[in-house]
Amino acid sequence: MYKALNPTEKFPVIKNFSPSKYLGKWYEIARIDFRHEQHMKNVTAHYSLNPDGSIRVENRGYNYKKGIYEGAVGKAKLAGQPGKGKLKVSFFGPFYSDYNILDVDPGYQYALVAGKNHDYLWILSRQTIIPEDVKMAYLQKAGKLGYDTDRLTWVSHNGMK
Repeated sequence: MYKALNPTEKFPVIKNFSPSKYLGKWYEIARIDFRHEQHMKNVTAHYSLNPDGSIRVENRGYNYKKGIYEGAVGKAKLAGQPGKGKLKVSFFGPFYSDYNILDVDPGYQYALVAGKNHDYLWILSRQTIIPEDVKMAYLQKAGKLGYDTDRLTWVSHNGMK
């Protein structure tokens, strides 16, 4: 069941976060849909280091309604205490949004990520699939945090280009 997020409540982000291990390509396995990702499949996010130490974020996906690939490039910076899985991400100039890493496996192969509130949630993987046990653990964790996991859109990765 959906639970309203108290504005003073903090997401329980991971400790000992390693930005260098997080870099690289991630496949979006599931998301709570929002307007910038509606009608998208084959969605990926690629994180790389900028010369200034910030993180370059390139999101790309196939809009099956328009029949074209679309993408956006932004940047992320660490937020909060060092080692915490909390970033601020911007795709629109000076406006930054929360990017909270709620869980990541020790090998940085799977991640559960939240935005600023319960309208933003992603399950990511280094592969186009995720093991069932990891999927179930992430769904359970998200549910305990008040997410309505029935709202998740499961992303198709067929016909990757």
